Amino acid sequence: MKSAFEQSAIEVADIRKAFGATVAVDGVSFSIEPGSTHALLGENGAGKSTIVKLLSGLLRPDEGQISVLGQKATLSTPRDAHALGIQTAFQEMTLVRDLTVLDNMLMPYAPMGVTGLIRRSSARRAIAQHLQELDFQVDLDAEVGTLDLAIQQKIEIARAIYRKPRILLLDEPTSTLAGSDVEWLGRIIARLKAAGTTIVFITHRMREVRAFCDTLTILRNGHHITSCAVDEITDAQVIESIVGRSIAQTFPARPKSDSGFGAPVLGVRDLRAGHKLRDASFDLRKGEILGVAGLQGMGQLDLFLACFGMTEVAQGDILVDGRKVRFGSPADALKPNIAIGLVPEDRKTEGLFLKLNGTLNASLPVIDRFSRFGLIRNDLEQKAVRAAFGTVEVDERALWTRAGAFSGGNQQKIAIAKWLVAQSRILLLFDPTRGIDVGTKHELYVMMRNFTDAGGAILLHSTEIPELVHLCDRVLVLYDGRIAASLSRDQLTEASIMRPALGHESTTKEAAE
Repeated sequence: MKSAFEQSAIEVADIRKAFGATVAVDGVSFSIEPGSTHALLGENGAGKSTIVKLLSGLLRPDEGQISVLGQKATLSTPRDAHALGIQTAFQEMTLVRDLTVLDNMLMPYAPMGVTGLIRRSSARRAIAQHLQELDFQVDLDAEVGTLDLAIQQKIEIARAIYRKPRILLLDEPTSTLAGSDVEWLGRIIARLKAAGTTIVFITHRMREVRAFCDTLTILRNGHHITSCAVDEITDAQVIESIVGRSIAQTFPARPKSDSGFGAPVLGVRDLRAGHKLRDASFDLRKGEILGVAGLQGMGQLDLFLACFGMTEVAQGDILVDGRKVRFGSPADALKPNIAIGLVPEDRKTEGLFLKLNGTLNASLPVIDRFSRFGLIRNDLEQKAVRAAFGTVEVDERALWTRAGAFSGGNQQKIAIAKWLVAQSRILLLFDPTRGIDVGTKHELYVMMRNFTDAGGAILLHSTEIPELVHLCDRVLVLYDGRIAASLSRDQLTEASIMRPALGHESTTKEAAE
């Protein structure tokens, strides 16, 4: 029997949780040692989020037992988890968008004075000191909803750490982070580990597993597959354990040369738009996947929104098939002679209506195309949506099931299928694999290449540099709102992208030449 000093920080024993006929977790058992960082891996829908919610007190198991620091625990509410020293930073963030950063940081345990009022002055000083210790600068009076997703995710993480957890659950914390922000999180994890905090790290990125984690557990279809030390398993073995099969070629083959690409279908000339983008000029050709790289806030979002009519163009031109176009709204981008679709940064708040079924989500942008004399032809709508869902390989249940009931991967497939229903020939994909498991990523990569092989064109921004290196035909690198480098296929390496992304001018000039 283990002594008090050897007890597991978390022990999950034969846990089962079902939602109606759907069994999310079935007989899962694993343990996590105190002071370690433990990765929880698996495809979307494998049971990871259910385990996190069980440990957070948001759900109760139907069967089995959870022990925390050697003691059997009943986690009926989040407060039960908090009382045991468990805090969670969720991927689907729990921040209140209309409240300030300060108010969000204090919820729900704001310090109260004897009068029953919040001690705001002392609370502000304490929060400011905490953020300074985390090397995180943010305006405490800014409304959270006005901030970038990456900043919101860092607030979510900072709030969980402010509560001084003994066990910290990080639910895909880097899905909105890139570059220096991931390094920032790595420094925080190292500091927490040194102080004895146990960390559960849910992610789809093996690079971060190897950089941050000591041990890992893999789930598949609600079942425990394996638990081991990170250095005892190869990346190929991890992938095979996650998906249940070997993915021999993660990225589909690219065209052998650029000669097969057609004429430019989308172009910008000296474009200045939004808050950051300046003097951007490039062409996207028929059949091409053109990558856009850049650290957070370098103008990539302004570029994508401008090309979809969602932000004002202050200067320059947007061209479709060589003709200048003016977008008053996204409705102009959807016109059949233009046919541009945008998969946005946050599928849950910007790309989908989670309470509507997949059919309605996919058909709404062009619902008028299925209308006759003011009435919707459901047979035409169903036929178009079913075909699009078949192309992206989303579960047929999405036709009648609300989008919010599906995993992140299937939600993203629905968001992409929407533009296939609209018969888009140009896709603007803004970090489309964010928070997606390795198996679904592969399916989306194949879908992208099939789309361009059929004559479509894709403008792709990704925070995962290997995607840009291995999937794209060319890559533009943004720095400080301008295109700092344009890299051809034979120039694409992670280093050649990161150098101009970090503002190394001499290298940037060489790459641009």
